Amino acid sequence: MVLNLNPMSVVGLTDYERVVLQKLVVAYEAHISQNYEKNKYYEGKVSLGEVNLGIALPEQMRGLEIGCAWGAKCVDVLAALSMFDGFVGVNGEDVEAVDKIVEDNNLITEYEKATRDELKFGCTFATFTADDDIGCRIRFHSPMTAAGLWNGEKGRIEAGFAIIDAAPTNESNYAWTPRLINFYTDDFVIVLRSNNTVWSAERYQHKMGRPLIEPLIYNATSSKPFGRSRIKEPVRRLIQGYVRTIANATIGLEFATSPQKYLLGVTDDQYDALINQKFKQYVGSIIASTVNPETGEKPSFGQLPQGNISSHVEMIRVLATQFSAATGLTVTDTGVVNDANPTSSDAILAQSRTLVGMAEQLNTANGATLKTLALMALAIEQDKTLDELTDEDKAIVAHFRNPAMPSVAVTADAAIKIASAREGFAQTDTFLEMIGFDKADIRRIRAQESRIRGLNTFMEIGEPSQDQGGINQTAAVEAAGDALDKAEDVVNKSLNEAQTQSLLTIVAQYTAGQLSENQAVNILSTSIGISKEQARELLMA
Repeated sequence: MVLNLNPMSVVGLTDYERVVLQKLVVAYEAHISQNYEKNKYYEGKVSLGEVNLGIALPEQMRGLEIGCAWGAKCVDVLAALSMFDGFVGVNGEDVEAVDKIVEDNNLITEYEKATRDELKFGCTFATFTADDDIGCRIRFHSPMTAAGLWNGEKGRIEAGFAIIDAAPTNESNYAWTPRLINFYTDDFVIVLRSNNTVWSAERYQHKMGRPLIEPLIYNATSSKPFGRSRIKEPVRRLIQGYVRTIANATIGLEFATSPQKYLLGVTDDQYDALINQKFKQYVGSIIASTVNPETGEKPSFGQLPQGNISSHVEMIRVLATQFSAATGLTVTDTGVVNDANPTSSDAILAQSRTLVGMAEQLNTANGATLKTLALMALAIEQDKTLDELTDEDKAIVAHFRNPAMPSVAVTADAAIKIASAREGFAQTDTFLEMIGFDKADIRRIRAQESRIRGLNTFMEIGEPSQDQGGINQTAAVEAAGDALDKAEDVVNKSLNEAQTQSLLTIVAQYTAGQLSENQAVNILSTSIGISKEQARELLMA
């Protein structure tokens, strides 16, 4: 993509914004060629011209195409172990507003794509846009279409831009030119539009206090705050070695399949006949020749020793071992299998510990960024600053599945052992996850359990009678039903099955005189996840 943008000629920018945008354009252009190279190795499009040492590979073989998936492998295997599973609130429950953002933006699936770009290039960027339909729209952009400047003092991105739309440069559709770019600063989202001759700026103010662009960063260092790619220089050199070795093996196999033969002592006429029909003579079942009248010798036929590719195979094993050490993958992941001494399952699991450790580090870093993304999106949706969000909102945590991916039998056994040692663990959602149930199954299980508990609660209330406070039990049931009708208006959110059951039980017990007002308020606040003021208002309602 050709970035035909001269910041100094953009209409509508301040001098300071032009300087910042110029820095962004310089950063983008300084890295775009490297990013194209990393993408080329990821796609496995490495030509022999790049790897030929000029010794064994003849120049006429430069057009030979050799595919190599090692670049994609070192990215995709680690990305597959980073399994984002949504957010968890302060009390272990789902947060409805955040869950809505995740669902509306298809964030779990989009995160899978973004993680691949993050590992491929070292970082990827998320941008935010207010949306009338869903509140806030989150989009991800790779460094092929976005750039940022890092502020070391603030420990975050200082400014950035993302190419939102582009048009074909010519009819071939192979080259594209940007037409719409969003430029992000601490106070504005500046939309840059091109009419093919002039770029103009249209600014939209926001109250976030930081740019509405946030990077997901892999393996950052002090000198490289935007991270480092998995397809780094040593890895690319090993991929080149693989391509070169496979090319040599392919050519060598052709010679091994057709070993050279020779025929000595033939006449000139016989020699000419053989040369004119070399392939026919080679594959023919019978080769006939008469005595050479000039020398009186009988022609002698022979075959040179057949070549083999065992040395190439050994070289591939060496390269696979080095690639495994450089990326954390197992040698089996590279497609090299030792049939003579196959690796045991325990040994493979032991080899994968390095990769699992990398995945845990990736989840830790991305979990913090995903939390920031969710809070920024929530603030945009509610037209607030980050500081104005509630403590409950700020307490969310990104949840990831176990990157070690143990078998169901192993996790179920561990869950049962934990439950026997920790009272109440068997009643948690975590226990159900460990024994193999997914979120949909857990939701159905909890809903059915809630119905059963609700029925049991009202069965315990029983027939109309007077309790110690002189309040009719039927009135307690009616009060609980009234509270349920008014609950959504008071707490500003819908209640799930477990929260509904808790509300019915607590209000019925309070109305029946079994709980004091303060007890009921405290229990309501904790079980439903609302403030004490909301709980008291709901109780009084």
